[in-house]
Order: sequence, then C-alpha cells, then structure tokens
Amino acid sequence: MPRPFDLLVIGDANPDVVVGPVPRTPEFGQREQLVDTGRLLLGGSAAITACGAARLGLRVAFAGRVGDDAAGAFVRTALAGRGVDVSALATDPELPTPLTTVLTHGADRAILTAPGCLAATGPQDVPDRLLAASRHVHAGSFFLMPRLARSLGDLFARARGHGAATSLDTNDDPAQRWDPELLGPVLKSVDHLLPNAAEARALAATLAPGSADEVSEGAPEGDRPGTGPASAAAALARLGPLVVVKDGAAGALAHDGAVLTRTAAVPADPVDTVGAGDSFDAGFIAAVLHGLDLPAALSFAAACGALSTRAHGGTAAQPTWDEARAAALTTRPGSHA
Repeated sequence: MPRPFDLLVIGDANPDVVVGPVPRTPEFGQREQLVDTGRLLLGGSAAITACGAARLGLRVAFAGRVGDDAAGAFVRTALAGRGVDVSALATDPELPTPLTTVLTHGADRAILTAPGCLAATGPQDVPDRLLAASRHVHAGSFFLMPRLARSLGDLFARARGHGAATSLDTNDDPAQRWDPELLGPVLKSVDHLLPNAAEARALAATLAPGSADEVSEGAPEGDRPGTGPASAAAALARLGPLVVVKDGAAGALAHDGAVLTRTAAVPADPVDTVGAGDSFDAGFIAAVLHGLDLPAALSFAAACGALSTRAHGGTAAQPTWDEARAAALTTRPGSHA
C-alpha cells in the first residue's frame, strides 16, 4: 500500500536574514556600513532540504518547532507555499522562533544564529504516524537541537521498523566538540550520512580517531592519509552508514566501507551558495527514492546543489527533477576506486 509521504524531514526551520557582501571584519563602535543586498528568506538546513525535495516532486512532511510569533508564521507560510506538509510543525508557547543572520563575503559566509526554541525541539515533535507514513526520514542540524539529538537514534530505529530508510546531515557543531557519545549511537540507525568535507573530517577525527590512516586507493594525491574527505568517509563508513560527502568545486564522493565513488561538480557561476548542501541532500534522497544507482544519485545531487546557487537564498533557485536530471547528464559519470 503506498505511503502518504515520500519523505519526512525533522529539524530546524527559521528565517534567514542574508546580508552582503560585508567587509571581512565588520566595524563596531556604532559605525553604519552599507552593503549591496539584504534579504529575508526561509532558512534552516532541514527546511531547505524539505523545500528542495518538494520541488523535485516528492511528497514531503516536516516535523519541528517554531515560536508563536511573526517569524514562526513566516516559516510556516513559506514551507507550505513550497508544497511541504506542516501539520506536524509545532508552535512553542514561550520560546521564540530561531533567527539566523548570514553575512556573505565572496563565496564565504559567517552565520549567526539565535537558537530560540531549537533547544526545546524534541521527540514529542515527531509524531509516530509520520514515521509510519514516510518512505524516508531525514534529519538536519543535529548539534543545534540536543534534546532531539539524544532521541534521534530511537526515532530512526522506529522509522526503520516501519520500513523507512534514514539519513542525517549533522551540519556544523558550533561548540566544535562533535560529541561521539551523542552521535555515535545514532549512526547505528542511519542509512546515509551526508556531511560536507570539513564536517566529515571533524566527525572522523572524533568518532573514528586513528582509523583514517590509509587513504582509499584511487583518491587524489591531495587526499593525504587521515586528512582528506575520502579518508574521512572511509573511516565513517566503517561505523555503518553509507557516507556521502559534499566537496564543493571538487564534486562529491561516497564510501560504503569498501568502495569509493566520485562525481565531478556541475559547473556553476554562483550568485549565493547558502543552502547548496541542503539542496544536495534533497537531490540525493530523491534520486535514491527514484531507484537511481549510486553514481547517478551522486551526479544528480551535485546538480541540485549547483543549480540552487543561481539565486539568493536556499530555496529560490532549487531545481525541478527535469532540470537537475539534464544538468547531471553534463557531468562525467561517477568513478569507482
């Protein structure tokens, strides 16, 4: 019997105030500086992934928490307007909606987040009916929601018990601890781990210290033992999940514990890279749910990430299935090592 949803996304949703380009070091002392652009956009890694998946044609539900305020109403309207089911988006009666300010400088950015109700987000915000009603369950921004993080392994295990696959994009850890005691148990119930290259290296250093001593055969010369994304992916894959690493202009790679698969980047002249990794996640999940093999799924996901940079913000330029499929066909096929 078909399930009502292809994908349930769990995690963060907030307005992004994107300002830039800013000087490398903004001046304090009550100095007012002018920048070219300032935009109010939908943000949050999980929210951007949900919108990207809906744009690709998936039936998507979202579970998380916002405040009882104008920012929360903005988030709810923006998600629903992009075709995401928000019936499980809870409203916190006391804490405000999270708010992120993104300062851009060329291709780089600084991200300042007021967490609001993120710390209150927990398992109570994820209805079991949605775990049972979805083919795939994805979570983002693991380290921003410690209450949810502590229960995520159980939520994923329940989803798997209902026959769903699972994926996790930890995103950055603001504390830079990459707590192995918090994350390690969750990986036992994760099918696909989706970090970027820097996150993969940090995760491998804490979750699998000393195990990334040998680079996978066929990796680039610059991927030195224990330092590059291929080494990190190999080390993390030994813990259980298929590890898919986003590596910017270098493309993307995946490691299943035995075989390394790579794809080239899709050429792009980015306007704004905010949320590109989250659009990549949406593309990879959609490709897997459509039955694409791993090399094709990597190429498709890379296309989704690249195409999302055509406009400001994380959701404005997210591609349709046909757009991403056409762009993916312009890249070389994924290679194995």
